[in-house]
Amino acid sequence: MAEGLPSPQALEEYSRFFRLLSEPARLRLLCHLRQGPMDVTAMIAATGFSQSHISRQLAQLQRAGLVNCERDGVRLIYRADCALVDDLCDLVQKRLRQRLEARLQQLAG
Repeated sequence: MAEGLPSPQALEEYSRFFRLLSEPARLRLLCHLRQGPMDVTAMIAATGFSQSHISRQLAQLQRAGLVNCERDGVRLIYRADCALVDDLCDLVQKRLRQRLEARLQQLAG
């Protein structure tokens, strides 16, 4: 293996992580959680998703370390791991903006 290249196992982990982020419902939940902590009832109201769908998506996000939760009485309050989620969103937004600007320049030129 060439120096500096990820191992096959690391590449598999990277792939799993990007597949996790490729689901629009999970991205939508992360966007809502970037605004602040929420319980499942608030997420149902914000997204229109069913409780079971939200719970499945949150469980996957939680296993990936993108979301954490704490108990408040009988409610579970979910929070995005703001630093990581913000960094990921900023990187993607920057890249998309660069691509759009390049495309506009092509069309104008």
